[in-house]
Amino acid sequence: MVTLDMAGEEVRIAGWVHRRRDLGGLVFLDVRDRSGLLQASAGPGWSSPEAMEAVRGLGPEDVIGIRGVVTPRPEAARNPDMATGDVEVQITELEVFNKARTPAIPVYLPPDEELPSEKLRLRHRVLDLRRHDLQAKLILRHQLVLAVRNYFHEQGFVEIETPMLTKPTPEGARDFLVPSRVHPGEFFALPQSPQIYKQLLMIAGFDRYVQIARCFRDEDLRADRQPEFTQIDVEASFVRPDDIYGWCEGLMARLADVAGIEADPPFQRLTYHEAMERFGCDRPDLRYGLEIGDYSDVLGALDSNILRGAVAKGGRIRGLHLTGGARLSRKQIDAIERAAKAEGAPGLFWAKIQEDRATGPMGRFFRDDTSARLALSPGDLILAAAGPDRVTSPALDAARRASLQALELPRTTAHAWLWVTGFPVFEEGADGTMGANHHPFVQPHPDDIHRLDSDPLSVRGLAYDLVYNGTELGSGSVRVHDADLQARLLGMLGLSEDEIATKFGFLLEALRAGAPPHGGIALGMDRLAAWLSGGTSLRDVIAFPKTTAARALYEGAPVQVGAAELAALGISVGESE
Repeated sequence: MVTLDMAGEEVRIAGWVHRRRDLGGLVFLDVRDRSGLLQASAGPGWSSPEAMEAVRGLGPEDVIGIRGVVTPRPEAARNPDMATGDVEVQITELEVFNKARTPAIPVYLPPDEELPSEKLRLRHRVLDLRRHDLQAKLILRHQLVLAVRNYFHEQGFVEIETPMLTKPTPEGARDFLVPSRVHPGEFFALPQSPQIYKQLLMIAGFDRYVQIARCFRDEDLRADRQPEFTQIDVEASFVRPDDIYGWCEGLMARLADVAGIEADPPFQRLTYHEAMERFGCDRPDLRYGLEIGDYSDVLGALDSNILRGAVAKGGRIRGLHLTGGARLSRKQIDAIERAAKAEGAPGLFWAKIQEDRATGPMGRFFRDDTSARLALSPGDLILAAAGPDRVTSPALDAARRASLQALELPRTTAHAWLWVTGFPVFEEGADGTMGANHHPFVQPHPDDIHRLDSDPLSVRGLAYDLVYNGTELGSGSVRVHDADLQARLLGMLGLSEDEIATKFGFLLEALRAGAPPHGGIALGMDRLAAWLSGGTSLRDVIAFPKTTAARALYEGAPVQVGAAELAALGISVGESE
């Protein structure tokens, strides 16, 4: 970096023309590289005629080299917002390495102008990546990855790479399949995670493994998902959940320090049941104190057939007490209700508490003592959903998030770290079939394992998620290390003995070779980098991301492949109907 203590020195700099300001006799350039901006000036008193002519012909994003003398800026011209704002380089010679065509999107934007659309910026990603904001995020990501490697090295972990071409296995999402040219009609899969391989490494005797792993899932995208992503993959032998919590909390403290935010272990813990009861979801944002309450006793006694009927059918009436919420307009309340309906609820009941009465669709059923029994005060709003928890929980989670936004409630903390523990081993699908809640390799809780046959949906697993500000950063568990139990669990998920042997026979064989108790976690590197850098999307911290339509706009992928190339792989493509 060029600084004031270099005044009088001759330097050579190179970079891109960020902007040019021609004041007639003087021409100023802001020259940019990865380290930032530096002002250079050309004038008849110190620049050659050739340099003056070349400077006046420069445009945005031209690539140049400069020889010049470091000179202090006049006091009134110093720029405290630039790291090099106390100096400039007076140009004596200038070389143009490359002229740039007019940029399709601007790299330099005045403070009052908005960025072009994200779609356009992704199409011209090379230009977009020149912006300081994106470069700073990618550089922070590099620093975070370096900190991860150093931290786990200090903890005695060994980094081992696992295969990228592997065997298709059911892990909850669709595989990306890779045809084998050598073995026509057979396919590899790109790994959804190194899950089975890291378990095999534990059985092989590598008792502490870590990998910065590339993973692939062929699933629908959103802001916090990409078809290819990076995770911090961790596994260790002879561990309990507390061991994993300790390592991860130490790692988060290290990464938070790199990013300049707070992470103070030990982190809060909630069981899955507590999280669902109090917040309606398994990744609650604890920066806010708003919680779901059970109002079945009070609201279920009101003269409302719908409310009474919900309780009579075994459901509950749960809701949110919004202090000061009566200030919300009907339009705002309707927006909150739409968020709840989008999660499957038929609607919300609500009442505003005025000085002398309750108003709103539910308020007309209130009795004289209803507000007092619910601890409501004038100016409050109550929102409620009635029915089974599987319906009301997601609806109230959505209503809570929409209410927080509508009320602009203050945060109780800026950084809320949380462990959610005790996830069920199984979950029931919409079609009534049973699936794995995390994945098929979670060790059932020893207190619940006796209910595997009689009440499998009630069996907790030794599984846990790390949550930050309402975002799941990582998911892990203690694994099944007994081959017979693993085969039993796979069978409970609907796999036949032949399917188990075909898809998981190599894992069962390894478990029977003498497997230690082991467990681990996978932490989303992209999510960590995005949220710790203040980003709002994974695309902010991935150099060349895919769109939500799973397309790479800059490269123009995916593309159709010629018939000869397909034939070499033994593949034919039919027309879609």
